[in-house]
Amino acid sequence: METTTKIALILGATGGVGFETARALAARGYRIRAMHRDPERVKALLPGADWVRGDAMLCADVMAAATGCDVIFHGVNPPGYKNWAERVLPMAENSIAAAKENGARLVLPGTVYNYGPDAFPLLREDDRQDPVTKKGRIRVALEARLERAAWAEGVPVLILRGGDFFGPHLAQNSWFSNALVKPDKPVRSVVYPGARDVGHAWAYLPDFAETVARLLERPDLPRFARFHFGGHWFERGVEIAERLRVVAGAPNAPIRGMPWALLPLLAPVSTTFRELREMRYLWQVPVRLDNSALVAFLGEEPHTGIDTALRRTLAGLGCLPADVTSGFAAA
Repeated sequence: METTTKIALILGATGGVGFETARALAARGYRIRAMHRDPERVKALLPGADWVRGDAMLCADVMAAATGCDVIFHGVNPPGYKNWAERVLPMAENSIAAAKENGARLVLPGTVYNYGPDAFPLLREDDRQDPVTKKGRIRVALEARLERAAWAEGVPVLILRGGDFFGPHLAQNSWFSNALVKPDKPVRSVVYPGARDVGHAWAYLPDFAETVARLLERPDLPRFARFHFGGHWFERGVEIAERLRVVAGAPNAPIRGMPWALLPLLAPVSTTFRELREMRYLWQVPVRLDNSALVAFLGEEPHTGIDTALRRTLAGLGCLPADVTSGFAAA
């Protein structure tokens, strides 16, 4: 009997979550198609993918790239935190249109930005979303639009929400690579942004992507599915920094606090610092994701031990010497 290979379009394949999702789906036999404005420059990142030229802001480009696709992974964000208000929802509209045209399931990696302090410390899928930041309100509008697309327009949607991302192919607009360590530099010190004894959740990207792939395999996945990914939870948030320096072979490296007082001085000239400052509230209170619905549906949540996850992350970011990385860098 002839079988048809499923096709997944990855928007944001050069980002950490898009890259890992492409790998997880390829391992299950999906044909991976990746769209980028300059595919020749980045195609070596995923050599087995079909790279196409296009811009996620242009509906015609997304529609062309999505032809025949079964899954559209919407992992695109405006670079450097710039122009969120002008770009996030228009890009989503393009992906919705493409998914509707092809009967594809649209997948979105969710964030905790959607929630305000009234929902903390334990976030469940049906908790009220009342964010206190501009970016959070945009993310709420994005998810609301996807839910309308699912119920009113027949577009299957999967949202998987995780904590702060870390992994060997991490994008630069992450707390791990913007604060905790300096990519391509050995670990001499670690910057921890939060209150040290306040809990914090992290999502290891290969585990997160594996979860997406397992959910997509399920024929009983609801038309609108939203799950929370538990990931790595640290009751004492600073424990990730303590483990990081041990894994890096620098157990006595100092752990420094985030210079929050300086960010207002840098905010007028740096969009990144302005956005980082806006997210400070997420580091002042415990923010944990309840994954009980996910575990009930899948039976388990993929989980890599923290030392292995940190070692692979540091190796991927170029923060470990070659003799330490041997055998631990992601394949």
